[in-house]
Amino acid sequence: MPVNKETKYRHVFIDLDRTLWDFPSNSFEVMQDLFAHFLSEQRFVNFTNFFDLYERNNERLWQRYRDKLISKDKLWWYRFYTTLQQVGIENEFLAKQMGDFYVERSKTKTHLYPYTHELLSYLKRKYRLYIITNGFEEVQHAKIANCQLDSYFTHVFTSEKLGVQKPNPAIFHYALAHAGARAEESIMIGDDIEADIRGAAEVGLDQIFLNHNGRKVHFEPSYEVSNLEAITHIL
Repeated sequence: MPVNKETKYRHVFIDLDRTLWDFPSNSFEVMQDLFAHFLSEQRFVNFTNFFDLYERNNERLWQRYRDKLISKDKLWWYRFYTTLQQVGIENEFLAKQMGDFYVERSKTKTHLYPYTHELLSYLKRKYRLYIITNGFEEVQHAKIANCQLDSYFTHVFTSEKLGVQKPNPAIFHYALAHAGARAEESIMIGDDIEADIRGAAEVGLDQIFLNHNGRKVHFEPSYEVSNLEAITHIL
């Protein structure tokens, strides 16, 4: 839905993974690299079998991390350990090697969604830009630097550094206070309807929901777009 280009906004907060940084493409490449390096002769039927098992374990363990039931350090390797266990491999050392490989290699991947640089260049001329991400401090900063995104942003707020994750209101309140911004003059852009959109709405921020696949959701955002370029019609 287009708005008058003389908007009320001064501050734009943006999610990173799956909003600017193409997490599915980057992660898939890392997992292919990892499989070839560690597992090509192991007991998985093929890469697809390994990747499907890992994806299920990773999602389950990320939820446990979000619920503060496991630590970051355990999450890094235990998602691989549980995947190995499912094909009868009891090897904690191998799982830890795989965890380190995944994190280090992920930092180097640079696939962005189409129009990322063009959008950020456009927005930076008009607004102060910030990242709010549910990610690990050193990993997210490395991704941003390697993708040459750092020059666009005034500050990067990571859930690990702040000790809370979106949609917890505390992370949004902290970001607003640190930016010297009022909620009514700020807007959040993100792909996650709960963490980014509903979370921002709960603290009075307008939101732009980046709905890549046209999925149906049960929350009405301030604005909805299917690609990054469309945001230029709103802001």
